[in-house]
Amino acid sequence: MDDEEFVTRARAGDLEAYELLVARHTASAYRTAALLGAGSDAEDVIQEAFVKGYRKLSRYRGESSFRAWLLAIVANETRNLHRSRSRRDGLVLRAAAANPESEVAEDGAVGSVLAAERRTALVRALRLLPVKDREVIVCRFFLDLSEEETVTMLGWPRGTVKSRTSRALVKLRGLLDLEEVHRG
Repeated sequence: MDDEEFVTRARAGDLEAYELLVARHTASAYRTAALLGAGSDAEDVIQEAFVKGYRKLSRYRGESSFRAWLLAIVANETRNLHRSRSRRDGLVLRAAAANPESEVAEDGAVGSVLAAERRTALVRALRLLPVKDREVIVCRFFLDLSEEETVTMLGWPRGTVKSRTSRALVKLRGLLDLEEVHRG
């Protein structure tokens, strides 16, 4: 069954249908919360998002995918978490879903170390981006959301998503280039 059928059944009071939606989208929800900076609170964030999603299921109009609608709730819950933290500087981006292919043809240990260094540099650069730039990069490239799904998730106009994605990529490339220069 597709998501729309499960949503219809869940709206009719079928808890098992909603449980199946939860099972289907837990990994994406967790990845979203973690990449947007929920850190060790990611599980709490997604639990709250799934509860709110169930309560607000009647508001889901089907204009976008259920996944995008749900991830928008996860993003909002993550923002709520950020607002409730006393130190904004303490935001931790724990998960980098990027798994860059090693371009080194040497043994696996060297390749693993270099891949880990690249991921660390990417996470460090992402942390330096303004929150809205980080959100759009995470949506488009880490969660592999379409432009339309990103519009839904972030609640921004399509033009804003396009322009912010472009500017955020330029900033991220600049930060990564600067990191490369510092490493020598």
